[in-house]
Amino acid sequence: MDPRGVLILVAVLGAEIGSVANGNLVFPVERRKRSLSAVRAHDVRRRGRILSAVDLNLGGNGLPTETGLYFTKLGLGSPPRDYYVQVDTGSDILWVNCVECSRCPRKSDLGIDLTLYDPKGSETSDVVSCDQDFCSATFDGPIPGCKSEIPCPYSITYGDGSATTGYYVQDYLTYNRINGNLRTSPQNSSIIFGCGAVQSGTLGSSSEEALDGIIGFGQANSSVLSQLAASGKVKKIFSHCLDNVRGGGIFAIGEVVEPKVSTTPLVPRMAHYNVVLKSIEVDTDILQLPSDIFDSVNGKGTVIDSGTTLAYLPDIVYDELIQKVLARQPGLKLYLVEQQFRCFLYTGNVDRGFPVVKLHFKDSLSLTVYPHDYLFQFKDGIWCIGWQRSVAQTKNGKDMTLLGDLVLSNKLVIYDLENMVIGWTDYNCSSSIKVKDEATGIVHTVVAHNISSASTLFIGRILTFFLLLTAMLNN
Repeated sequence: MDPRGVLILVAVLGAEIGSVANGNLVFPVERRKRSLSAVRAHDVRRRGRILSAVDLNLGGNGLPTETGLYFTKLGLGSPPRDYYVQVDTGSDILWVNCVECSRCPRKSDLGIDLTLYDPKGSETSDVVSCDQDFCSATFDGPIPGCKSEIPCPYSITYGDGSATTGYYVQDYLTYNRINGNLRTSPQNSSIIFGCGAVQSGTLGSSSEEALDGIIGFGQANSSVLSQLAASGKVKKIFSHCLDNVRGGGIFAIGEVVEPKVSTTPLVPRMAHYNVVLKSIEVDTDILQLPSDIFDSVNGKGTVIDSGTTLAYLPDIVYDELIQKVLARQPGLKLYLVEQQFRCFLYTGNVDRGFPVVKLHFKDSLSLTVYPHDYLFQFKDGIWCIGWQRSVAQTKNGKDMTLLGDLVLSNKLVIYDLENMVIGWTDYNCSSSIKVKDEATGIVHTVVAHNISSASTLFIGRILTFFLLLTAMLNN
């Protein structure tokens, strides 16, 4: 029997700020409303980072008019202190700002208190030296001039010019372990993460998006997911279900046994979750496109990225798609909102007035995007098109297809790195899923709830992560 347990992160989105906090909740995630221009700017910065193999964050799970920056609270050190970090499905390592940081944000407009991690303030913190196996594996070999007293460095430069530099430390990550029917107790596990010493660009400024760091759910061995899997505590499988109707959601680590989900292969040796998109169907008609437009070579192709709010298509794909989408409404007059969004007046039911779009992938997996998904209401009677023209040029000059929350919301999406596949199915993200405990074979029901919290004066909605470990873990 596989001794690995199931690590479950249940993301629960509260409908509004309340006055009572649930004492069992960990990893609270805040959200802030942004203008349409801010949503677009967020995606532009993120696309720039994707081209450098590093992303920004796990973005909003609602409509573009409601979406915001999502982040989670986790405990690090002994005794544990709280840190607010962006949750990122594309980047790999966990890093937080440290006490010696020369240009780290000291305040944030998100209504949270930022904390600098102090290795000397934790009883269980150890600096990872450059001669340790983790460092050699991360750098694909020994570091020239390495001595045992030299810390293992990390340095990430993003496509938008932002950068983070520091060194690796090892310390405890604290979460809650399930020990009964939704009963939990504190548990921890030793992990290696980055201690940020120098930040530049947007990462080094005190702004509306300033946080303590980033936690990556990428594929590299340095990610928290990979470290927990290597220690035999979890499988390298995670899933999310983002509800843009009721404002709820689930984020789980572990094998989902219900609902059943069909999959498509992940493109190997890619920094992100690349898939093979074969064709696009609108109103039962397949778009007539160049045969190589979705090729996954030379850095182009199709990326699944829940950290991007909208969906971006190459020019020729975008033009063909929009023409087909609007064909049912020939008299529709388009307006430009905030200099970039194509909008129109419409008082009818959009699901009856506009066509369904289907994206067809390798191994016969399809992704259905309904009109209420790709159209969003800007104001009463004014609808805007969520499909966007891509501006993310790959090295050979062709466009990347980037599929964000616009097409991923209201679907259970499963990332199975054990078998290198990804899959999804339409789903009620305010209901529940069933996840298998690999150690015992017991199937647990994971339910999304609406919660309330008094932990912040921040006005908005709250997304909270439970970290529930269903098997006995050794610290």
